[in-house]
Amino acid sequence: MKIVFMGTPDIAATVLNRLYEETFDIAAVVTNPDRPKGRSGAPVGSPVKEAALRHGTEILQPEKAKDPAFIARLQAIAPDVIVVAAYGHILKKAVLDIPPLGCVNVHTSLLPKYRGAAPINQAVIDGCAVTGVTTMLMDEGMDTGDILLQKEVPLDPKETAGTLFDKLAAAGADLTVETLFGLQAGSLVPRKQEGEPSYVHMMTKEDGRVDWTADAVRIERLIRGLDPWPGAYSFLNGKRIRLIAADVVPEEAEGAPGTLCGDPAKELCVNTGRGRLRITRLQAEGKKAMDAADFLRGFSLTKESRFTDGV
Repeated sequence: MKIVFMGTPDIAATVLNRLYEETFDIAAVVTNPDRPKGRSGAPVGSPVKEAALRHGTEILQPEKAKDPAFIARLQAIAPDVIVVAAYGHILKKAVLDIPPLGCVNVHTSLLPKYRGAAPINQAVIDGCAVTGVTTMLMDEGMDTGDILLQKEVPLDPKETAGTLFDKLAAAGADLTVETLFGLQAGSLVPRKQEGEPSYVHMMTKEDGRVDWTADAVRIERLIRGLDPWPGAYSFLNGKRIRLIAADVVPEEAEGAPGTLCGDPAKELCVNTGRGRLRITRLQAEGKKAMDAADFLRGFSLTKESRFTDGV
């Protein structure tokens, strides 16, 4: 079975590396063009490109997946199946129709829940006990294709987007291998997605701005759901503070949302719209991440100090 793999970030590289381990015939790898990175601004290849280079696989990096020359090259390769994992481009019918076994997408949710760009973040923010991975046959819609296989993955109580990312990458790699063997054997029966779909947008830095009028439980989940990127943040004494970890305090708020409670010399406890939140790890702008105790030793706070949503 000849495979073309399409993907860009780390999670896609995890899937691709597993396919190499299983000795599948990877005829070509498609990934985004090299992008400037770091202070030097030098172009850097994607994690998927790095994996392909290590195995000497042909690499295609079209600026757009609808480029006629790119489509012609895919037709010439004549793959039996195209595997797509976090590629970042919508595939048109001209591409979807190339492989006889179809284009298989690896999506990090239990479809039809969390279609779209940030299902991992949203599962943590919404406090899901379980999420998972879906392999599906792609159509021209946004994650609307027929389901091939699904695998559930439970979330830990203190799950972050980063730790869940690792879990789902591993689960997605396993499920992709199982899917490809099933397609090869002709044993898989695609099924329509059932239930009410939900959609999640691409997360941006603005999504991390904390609204202290929300309840403490929601804010704590937001902090975990945006860690490590794009990060939850607020402003304290005019300085931008990234919030990395926090605990919900099972007590009622004793002041306006964003104001400090308890002893600000000993702990960083904040009133919210409902309940209190104890911040345990944070990062001041221009500083390294640190535990709250270390932060408080170098940052003088009083009862009048307050977290706000802007400078």
